Amino acid sequence: MSYSIAEAARRSGLSIDTLRYYERIKLLDPPARDSAGRRAYSDNDLRWLEFLTKLRTTGMPIRMMREYASLRHHGNASVGRRKAILLEQRRSVAARIAELQSCMDVLDYKINNYECLSRGMAPQGEIQEVSA
Repeated sequence: MSYSIAEAARRSGLSIDTLRYYERIKLLDPPARDSAGRRAYSDNDLRWLEFLTKLRTTGMPIRMMREYASLRHHGNASVGRRKAILLEQRRSVAARIAELQSCMDVLDYKINNYECLSRGMAPQGEIQEVSA
């Protein structure tokens, strides 16, 4: 199956400009071309774009994504480095999740406190707040 750039953009959730940019910076291999010379994206291209989107969502810098994209062309010889890149990113994501969970705990505490105050009762062991 092949997809036009507009269809690939729609299916991937990325803009046409982003697809061209990813190709230009070598995150995405140049797609095949149809008989009229237009880009023809494959299912494999779309799967790769989905993976790149996940990496971006994790906050991976473009520089690291480019290294990973380059390494995948080296096959099994680059498995160790590719795994190391993903492990490093996973650690970063886990730290961000822990930080966000701490923020969520504070929000939950404050929401609970305000619920108690709105019912006219101070939370046990708490001082009623005037602001914040």
